[in-house]
Amino acid sequence: MSKIFLMCLITLCSLLKDREFAPTSVAIVGHSMGGLVARALLTLKNFKPGLINLLITQATPHVAPVMPLDKYLTDFYTAVNNHWILKAQDLRNLTTLSVAGGFRDYQVRSGLAFLPRLSQHDSALSVVSSAVPRAWASTDHLSIVWCKELILATIRAFFDLIDENTKQITEDPKKRMSVLHHHFVRHPAKTFEENPEAFTELTGAFMWIPVKASKWTYSVYNDSDGKYFTFPLASHRKSYSHVYCENSMLDTSSWIYGCMNSNSSTCLEATDLSWRAELLPTTKVVILKLQDYTSLSHIVIQVPPTVGNKYTLDCEFFKQDSRTVQLPVTHLFSFGLSSSKILLNSTGLLYNVRLQHFNRIYQAFKIYIESHCQSLKERKPSVYRLHVPWSHEDSIIVAKVPSFTEISAKLHIAQPQNDSRVPELNIYSSSDCQYEVILKTSVLQVLGQIIRFHAGSLPVYVVSNIFLAYGGQLSTLMSTGQCSDFPLELVRTAKPYKVEPLISIVVFLQGFNWFREIWESLSLPEVDAAVLSSQDAWFPLVSLILFLFGTGIAYWSGVFFSTSLRLFSSLWLTLIRPTVLQKDNKLITPRRLCGVLSLALVSWTTCGAFAVFIIYLQYLFKVIKLHVNVRAEQNMLNGDSDCSKETSQNSSIYTVKNQSSTDSTVKATQSLSNSTTIAEAVNSLKMHVTILNLFTWIVLLNLPSLIYWLKNLRYSVRLDPDPCRSTAIILVCILEILMNSSTSEVKSSIKKMIHISPCLKTIQPAVIIC
Repeated sequence: MSKIFLMCLITLCSLLKDREFAPTSVAIVGHSMGGLVARALLTLKNFKPGLINLLITQATPHVAPVMPLDKYLTDFYTAVNNHWILKAQDLRNLTTLSVAGGFRDYQVRSGLAFLPRLSQHDSALSVVSSAVPRAWASTDHLSIVWCKELILATIRAFFDLIDENTKQITEDPKKRMSVLHHHFVRHPAKTFEENPEAFTELTGAFMWIPVKASKWTYSVYNDSDGKYFTFPLASHRKSYSHVYCENSMLDTSSWIYGCMNSNSSTCLEATDLSWRAELLPTTKVVILKLQDYTSLSHIVIQVPPTVGNKYTLDCEFFKQDSRTVQLPVTHLFSFGLSSSKILLNSTGLLYNVRLQHFNRIYQAFKIYIESHCQSLKERKPSVYRLHVPWSHEDSIIVAKVPSFTEISAKLHIAQPQNDSRVPELNIYSSSDCQYEVILKTSVLQVLGQIIRFHAGSLPVYVVSNIFLAYGGQLSTLMSTGQCSDFPLELVRTAKPYKVEPLISIVVFLQGFNWFREIWESLSLPEVDAAVLSSQDAWFPLVSLILFLFGTGIAYWSGVFFSTSLRLFSSLWLTLIRPTVLQKDNKLITPRRLCGVLSLALVSWTTCGAFAVFIIYLQYLFKVIKLHVNVRAEQNMLNGDSDCSKETSQNSSIYTVKNQSSTDSTVKATQSLSNSTTIAEAVNSLKMHVTILNLFTWIVLLNLPSLIYWLKNLRYSVRLDPDPCRSTAIILVCILEILMNSSTSEVKSSIKKMIHISPCLKTIQPAVIIC
């Protein structure tokens, strides 16, 4: 795929080489795996890195595959990521932007879309769509492509990236990163300028009005006269540390300036501080630390003439400590029964609530903000922003005042080890309003985080539960001679202590190099269970939760599977006459051997998943047929039993008919023989249903290879490389034997193995079969 992509790029450049402004490089926008294929271009031997200068990916899992289904996929990821790490210096001129969809993207979680930071001056930028200015919304995996707000942000960025001289995307990596940061991280409500002027002339016949108050509000509507409001800083430096201003006019004009060493009431030249502002959904705000602007003597707010427009300006000087509140989050195991509360009597315009100890991906909370106001007059809406300092994954909510607002607080990326910053809840409030902030642990959101980060491990736990149930069926068969139903046996045997200790021991030993070397030398696969880092101390609980999820999925999938078989068998009985149950004493026949060889040939020459799917359909057909025959024989046995009872009653009344009594005895003997055959068939059916349920999950895991092969069948009949080829050949041989076996044959094979090795008596039958 990467080679085809490369040929397309070369062809595109060759077609445009005769243009006046012929491009020497291209920009690529890739969605989902398309973004990873674009990154894989740089791993090709003959590829020139200068052919691409800008790469924008949307909902692309860069870190790891969503579900590592085969070795080829994981090797591909390893090769791409290792190449980018080793060649980081050679890729400095390539600017990469990764946009993730947020929590609405259920296919690719945003943590996988964050590109690793390779150096302090990295040219890669990763953001979540909920933090992108003018978008401020999460998208699903497909709508991220056609989301209008993201499309406009991308188009604006492309226009600003054009070099006026070459009419192509600029070759300056710093400018490219500045443009992307401007449109996707922090938008100052200004049109991008590469080199904004240090000084600006304040012209116009505007009225100059000095303001000495520490808190100031101004509303304007349809005012034809412009004004300059000046705020002297000398009188505020000793009492306050910051100044905060907000403007409800959301145009892109400059509106706040800094005057340097001016003793007069006017200022002709000033520094444009509008670049320090930040655009929010309903306002644009700026926060200045007075200590960083010691050369400024005044702050100037410009109010241009307005015709038919209404907007407000607010400014205040404040101490940062007075507007910062510490709120420790509730413990993970509080289960929402306890809460943390703070009460903010708002006399200011900004509050920062620091969420202490909120740094793990498994933490999830519900934040409730209730606002009350003293007066009933119309107020501007409040803006609540959950800010995560170590990644661009902020979420913003606009709420009316007064109101009751609910905010979900959870992370896409855990806090880095060397980062001591704390997530904050920024409240851009209305003055004279009271805000009550309540934080509780959300159990459902915690479980959602576990599934979000470890959904790829769920099939392992489901299959483990099915194996436990199958082992319990074999154990019951050996002890009582009867095979129990799958749901009942799963409830009895699905015990976490049968799986969890082994997982914990293997994970612990995986931390030693000698064990990993032995593990790899035996060609054993990687541990598929939920493996956490050493800093996550409650790993056994995560694995236990996933085990319980796997038990529930295995149980209900078994119930659904059994119900579906009953429906199919009922439909079969109404359409086709069933055959008589026959016992086949031979497991391997020439016909079956030819079938195995044919499927092995299909697997080798076409696609292994296709061969697996064929034998799955064959197995499914045999189980449905067995289900139909068992039901038909049971109905016939019940009818013969009723006839036998009636004949016996007639023979006791009419003693002269001795021959009828003899016939009833023969029928009773035949009925007993039939009931024994049916009982064995029922036990075999229960065993086959469990095996087929297990085989269904194997088919689902191999389904992506089958779909890929079918979509590319017009190009090539053989899938190469095929991750399922060798597995398919093994499965075909095993399933051909299992689908033709019965419980009596399984019991005899187990007894033979125990007779050969008496020590195997202590081992569960499930382990022997596996």
